[in-house]
Amino acid sequence: MLSDLKKRITRWTKCEPSLVTRRRLRAWFTHLPGRWLQAEERAQLRAILPTLFGYHLLQLGDVYSKGCLTSTRIPHCMVLDEWLQDTPPVGECARNEIQGSLEWLPIATDSLDTVVMPHALEFTDDPHQVLREVDRVLIPEGHVVILAFNPWSLWMIWRMVLCWGGKPPWCGRFISQARLKDWLQLLGFDIVDARKYFFRPPLSHKGLMQRLRFLDRIGRRWVPFFGAGYIVVARKRVATLTPIKPRWRAVRQPIASAELAGNSRTLGKQHVVDGKTSGETR
Repeated sequence: MLSDLKKRITRWTKCEPSLVTRRRLRAWFTHLPGRWLQAEERAQLRAILPTLFGYHLLQLGDVYSKGCLTSTRIPHCMVLDEWLQDTPPVGECARNEIQGSLEWLPIATDSLDTVVMPHALEFTDDPHQVLREVDRVLIPEGHVVILAFNPWSLWMIWRMVLCWGGKPPWCGRFISQARLKDWLQLLGFDIVDARKYFFRPPLSHKGLMQRLRFLDRIGRRWVPFFGAGYIVVARKRVATLTPIKPRWRAVRQPIASAELAGNSRTLGKQHVVDGKTSGETR
């Protein structure tokens, strides 16, 4: 039943071309309820990014109005999107901006330590290709941090109503956390952390949203499945070769053969002696 409902929702959703959708998605994150969700996702990143180390970090998708990389300890940060903002987000650290496709990254292979993907998979034509590119550019033991919408949250009711107009984020191709984990594991990633967040309905009333904060505490403890968004942290697995030491075998001395040879020589001498002895006797 759930699979049939998901197929219907996927058939209903129809986003505009990616550039237009990303502009409208960025606008949605600047207004309620997107601003509430953005604050929660930035809090999730503040808890995770300080634990990841390295030299180079790439953020795929420039959808936030405020910087989400301020808590990272990685010195070199880059942001890649098909359509970049004119000015860096408020509070963002110095960064390099790259304009390009998320499905074909202009990044060298095995060159990044961490990739952060805030809602990059829901609004692309080929999410599998995006993940393959992330796998290509990450170094061995590198990390990917993915933030996405949960298709089975309480927001599904609003999505069923609002996806008709092609409005982001409701028109996006939502991917369940279980399916995303399967994709990552098939690519050779180990799941480090996975959690859901934001259990309030997507309302625009500021006072009501503040009074509903208790739903976040209840949801995290009792019904985590219904969180509006989720975050997955995965580490690129490296298939290392186990060195096998050569088994040095000591050269075995043919003890039995030596003894037999010694015995035969002894018997030969004894035969000669016997022959001489028998001759002298004759």
